[in-house]
Amino acid sequence: QVQLVESGGGLVQAGGSLRLSCAVSGRTFSGYAVGWFRQAPGKEREFVAVIRWSGGNTYYADSVKGRFTISRDNAKNTVYLQMNSLEPEDTAVYYCAAPDGTTWWYATLPQQAGQYMYWGQGTQVTVPS
Repeated sequence: QVQLVESGGGLVQAGGSLRLSCAVSGRTFSGYAVGWFRQAPGKEREFVAVIRWSGGNTYYADSVKGRFTISRDNAKNTVYLQMNSLEPEDTAVYYCAAPDGTTWWYATLPQQAGQYMYWGQGTQVTVPS
């Protein structure tokens, strides 16, 4: 089992910044990926960014490229999502997730929600228009 706990959400004005944290614990696998997704009211959950734990390779959705940065702190077993130049369209519940270690894609850069088995509880980000 893998446990993920998000924190850092809140209300921020357009153009502002927030940093989300995802603390990872439990049975993790060397080189696994951790992804961030978001879900706005009435919309499907969408991919935001992903990072490989070993090597630090990253991949971003086009909608956040250049504004968001995903990173990890090995010592703290924590993944971060730095969000700059926030827009009202970024308003959503943000989730971090990890794949099952028995899948072939767990150490790649998966971008589909169905490729992830373990999810955090989510943290709300609100950017008023």
